[in-house]
Amino acid sequence: MKIYSWNVNGIRAVVRKNVFQPFIEQHQPDILCLQETKAERGQAEIDLPDYREYWNSAVKKGYSGTAIFSRHEPLDVVNGLPDSFAERYTFADELKRDSSDEGRVIAAEFPDYYVVTVYTPNAKDDLSRLNLRYQHWDPAFLAYCQQLQQKKPVIFCGDLNVAHTEMDLANPKPNRGKKGFTDEERAGFQAMVDAGFVDTFRMFTQGNGHYSWWSHFANARARNIGWRIDYVLVSAALRSHVKAAAIHADVMGSDHCPVSVTLDLPAR
Repeated sequence: MKIYSWNVNGIRAVVRKNVFQPFIEQHQPDILCLQETKAERGQAEIDLPDYREYWNSAVKKGYSGTAIFSRHEPLDVVNGLPDSFAERYTFADELKRDSSDEGRVIAAEFPDYYVVTVYTPNAKDDLSRLNLRYQHWDPAFLAYCQQLQQKKPVIFCGDLNVAHTEMDLANPKPNRGKKGFTDEERAGFQAMVDAGFVDTFRMFTQGNGHYSWWSHFANARARNIGWRIDYVLVSAALRSHVKAAAIHADVMGSDHCPVSVTLDLPAR
């Protein structure tokens, strides 16, 4: 079973660039998770008769949003963080808005596992959302995945908007303390690892130079001056089932590239 995750930075733009359909035909994902779709279902001309589509679009037009395309019909699909998770935190209303109004989370239940896709809120250049992110969003999302895990293993993926370690960005020293590489954001990711979730890419590949996002400035992508902020993590119970994990930096069309994991699990 192949699961792909891709922040497309606007599904309509990726389709218009004639990138999306060729990507699907070449890689043949069983499940494709998208972030930053910036659209509602039907707004992009997508011809994927073999896939079922599940969208969680933002209320604000042309903003945020997630989607899951699956060859197999899930048992259930839930959009957003359940209110019970948001209500544990001081910023409950903002958490609900982020996960629901901004379309940032979809959980699809299959017979043997859950697949969750997430588009984690950006801390912003002035770090004005860092407190929300560190004290509220990251703990709530982790608690949600842990609750799902009580029923069956979880595979979660998406744009987590953080480089976990210094290996995960080309220039760690000048970016320390800036959005995406603050101690707080990194600690939020580490909490997921400490809870037993496995960063699948690091099972196979160590070292730097492996990135999933590049700035549009200074020819950063061609120079590979990037960040690894897109991930696929799995419950510890699935670790032995992970057979490959990759970053597909050759796939163009967005400032992010797809990441993927291959598991020896039934694609059903």
